[in-house]
Amino acid sequence: MFTERYHMSLPELLESALSLKQDEEVIYDGKRRVTYKELNQEARDLASGLHQLGICKGDRVAVSLPNWHEFIVINFALAKLGAVLIPFNTRFRKEEVTYILNNSGAKAVFFPKEFDKIDHFQQYQEIKESAPQLEYLISVRFESEDILSYENLLKNGKLTNAPAVEIDAAEDVFAILYTSGTTGRPKGAMLTHKNLIHTAVAGAECMKCSPRDVFLLPTPVFHVMGLMFVLRTVASAGRMVLMEVFKPEKALSLIEQEKVTIKPGVPTMFILELNHPNFDKYDLSSLRTGEMGGAPAPVEIIRRIREQMGCNVLIGYGMTETSPTLSLTSFDDDDQLRAETVGKALPGVEVKAVDKFKNELPAGEVGELACKSFGLMKGYYNMPEKTHEVIDEDGWYYTGDLVTIDEKGYIRIVGRKKEMIIRGGYNIYPREVEEYFYTHPKVNDIAIIGLPDTVLGEISCACIQLKTGVEGTEEELLQFIKEKVADYKVPDKLIIVQDFPMTPSGKIRKVELQNHLMEQIQLR
Repeated sequence: MFTERYHMSLPELLESALSLKQDEEVIYDGKRRVTYKELNQEARDLASGLHQLGICKGDRVAVSLPNWHEFIVINFALAKLGAVLIPFNTRFRKEEVTYILNNSGAKAVFFPKEFDKIDHFQQYQEIKESAPQLEYLISVRFESEDILSYENLLKNGKLTNAPAVEIDAAEDVFAILYTSGTTGRPKGAMLTHKNLIHTAVAGAECMKCSPRDVFLLPTPVFHVMGLMFVLRTVASAGRMVLMEVFKPEKALSLIEQEKVTIKPGVPTMFILELNHPNFDKYDLSSLRTGEMGGAPAPVEIIRRIREQMGCNVLIGYGMTETSPTLSLTSFDDDDQLRAETVGKALPGVEVKAVDKFKNELPAGEVGELACKSFGLMKGYYNMPEKTHEVIDEDGWYYTGDLVTIDEKGYIRIVGRKKEMIIRGGYNIYPREVEEYFYTHPKVNDIAIIGLPDTVLGEISCACIQLKTGVEGTEEELLQFIKEKVADYKVPDKLIIVQDFPMTPSGKIRKVELQNHLMEQIQLR
């Protein structure tokens, strides 16, 4: 069923599913139920409406929306035009959004009026003045005289047809997903139609997906995992249930109501569901499997997911640059193996552990994980130097994660070369947040580190040294950063310190600082 889909473009993938399930439901988002036929027609109308604005193949179009059915329609509309999707977090604030819009050169942006306690309408009106290439603001689920709306584009699109566009699935970029790094500004990973679809299809094969499957999508579609599960659903000719915002009891209720069979998510989501006081009230017997990634999961949690939820969950590993899945455990792996490893590389993916000279290491030795994958990005948008830093001339991508790979091919993550913090499945790159703090007039030096947390996996802690002779409070520093970055990037703890442990070359010893703070926590 799946093999012929490896080389498809997104429009071809949708056509393939349409031929199987034309009048059957593909999306339910709590507001509307959409059939495959309706999705295809609405995407066609929206593509025509966008084409009338002059959006053509290769043009970038940004989308900052929650998990609404409109987001899925936009994905396929852009794919039909050969345009490039630029999705980003609805929590992003003005400075983060402006950077991405200007870096990508987006000509249009879709957004809601208000979401996540942010007035997006006001924010985008302000941003437009500092993003000269941004021609169109497009409202979703609200109307304003000043700007275009999703509904108007649909109406206009019904009057004409956009010309057919030829898409080279292996070469043409479908999405640029911005991923922050340890060196500051986010980088746009260019993912082709084939990158995303081959990865989604390979994952569907591993999960033994079929047209009978119903996928719950609690992870945001603007995130690579959410986007991949949209495509995995369509590749399976299945049905997706979108959650606008993840809430544990709502997820349990939807599993029962919609007879969900597949549930992806980060460990935090599963933990909150299992520990919810009303957990036993819900019938979860429809659950077949799921995929968990984004942070390590204790063996006890994996056992409880399997026994109490009836969900034979698989553990996955990957990153934005690899579309994302590189490896998965299998249904035959025991709970211990699922807790200790991230499984084996997907069929067709090559992995190796290398030393600092990029020499391959024997089985069981710790080294940086390098991979070759059909999901590997074309590179970072307009950043050839950054691309060459991580992809060598032979096509190997160096992940920055430290692993061991055993004789059977199981990958164990043992640490990170990068300082990334994974908070409840969201990636936080300390350097990005630190750079904002450095703009505060009272801040002399700062270090943001991760600390363990039983629910979120990790939380972030900012240690700040004030300038000599200056007084400041933790409250004012937190308020300052809240206005600069998405809420999940705001440090969970902020401590004003007198000094830092330093290396001879003048760098903060973050590991030593982290160990000191963890000792303090244990002493309390």
